[in-house]
Amino acid sequence: MNAIEQLYEQHKQDVYRYLLSLTRNPVLSEDLLSETFISAIRSISRFRGESSIKTWLFTIARHKWLDHLRGNKSNASYNELFEQYADISVEANFLGTELEERIDQLLTEKDERARQIVKMRIEGFSYNEIANTLQMSESGARVVDFRTKQWLRVRLQEEGLI
Repeated sequence: MNAIEQLYEQHKQDVYRYLLSLTRNPVLSEDLLSETFISAIRSISRFRGESSIKTWLFTIARHKWLDHLRGNKSNASYNELFEQYADISVEANFLGTELEERIDQLLTEKDERARQIVKMRIEGFSYNEIANTLQMSESGARVVDFRTKQWLRVRLQEEGLI
């Protein structure tokens, strides 16, 4: 078995489960799994070993999923990204621009760091990427994100928007 086959066999289940947690769709997850490994094979020479190979594959998988969400559009709808981020369903009659404006209004009550973390998570950045960008610990980014997400969810529920 060559190295590429070993890489695939060793990590395919973990990457598939990760994609399934994002998509909640087994067929789509299979498709994205294939795309993930094709991209990984094409770019393996650029892997610098700054993270584990598994983390690198998960990053590629997340980007494939975000690319799928965006489809042929230049940007994914804010509703789609926010629903995935917050793991909620947004009322169909509450349009994306209105939702984005309301979330922005609510986030003005939070500090700048919390606002940046939420925006970066909605856009699909990993906690590691956020921590590096904002010069904080990864666990700190996770805590701030969790608390802010919970707060947002409660506020939007109170307003009957989710």
